[in-house]
Amino acid sequence: MELGLVGLGKMGGNMRERIRRAGHTVIGYDRNPDLADVDSLKGLVDGLKGPRVVWVMVPAGAATQSTVDELAELLSPGDLVVDGGNSRWTEDEKHAEELAAKGIGFVDCGVSGGVWGLENGYALMYGGDKENVAKVQPIFDALKPEGDFGSVHAGKVGAGHFAKMVHNGIEYAMMQAYAEGWELLEKVDSVTDVREVFRSWQEGTVIRSWLLDLAVNALDDDEHLDKLRGYAEDSGEGRWTVEAAIDNAVPLPAITASLFARFSSRQDDSPQMKMIAALRNQFGGHAVENKK
Repeated sequence: MELGLVGLGKMGGNMRERIRRAGHTVIGYDRNPDLADVDSLKGLVDGLKGPRVVWVMVPAGAATQSTVDELAELLSPGDLVVDGGNSRWTEDEKHAEELAAKGIGFVDCGVSGGVWGLENGYALMYGGDKENVAKVQPIFDALKPEGDFGSVHAGKVGAGHFAKMVHNGIEYAMMQAYAEGWELLEKVDSVTDVREVFRSWQEGTVIRSWLLDLAVNALDDDEHLDKLRGYAEDSGEGRWTVEAAIDNAVPLPAITASLFARFSSRQDDSPQMKMIAALRNQFGGHAVENKK
């Protein structure tokens, strides 16, 4: 099938390549002309045959809103917009309503996979009407990992991004647990090779995971993470997860504590945040701050 893809950064560019490898046609637009196939959103829309499917992969908030607004004026009834960024689920409901007024469908899709997705595939969580999901199913199938798992129609509009938000909240807590354990091991005199302790956990233990593998990768690059400053951003989804928990009276002590631990990195050079920063760089290519 044909797909228009808006936003060709670290995720979007690799997604374009993976979709093309599966035999589909992708017309990509990005504000950076060196990355784009066309020079405008209008050029992207004009290059697609109807009914069109346009996947938006730009930062959440104002950038997504302006892109959806412009597409609403360019697309035709029967076309479909997919928001694959990290939008808040409440924005999905708003966008779906705005587009529906013009006869345009909407699907939200939470995407996980970071810089590894091109080769490994992307975990996909999508929300929307069955009819609209069916229109983009070949693209979901191209992007997902091989095998029976890795994608889910999570529910109605907003469900995909809500599921991805919770996924990221869990990710916060898991990274925090590894970081705390690493700092404690580094602190005591009796443990003389913390990196190899982490490596030993990669097989046969109940805490083995891809995040643990990435932690070992980071320690192989910088055994004591001496090159990193103990500072880690929060993407916003951790905050949204905690806010949703409050709204629904669901206790999330581990996820909430992991969010607050990120805030501690704003104050001092936190050893735990070195590990968080290293892990975020390993799985998502997120920037790290080096010591001056």
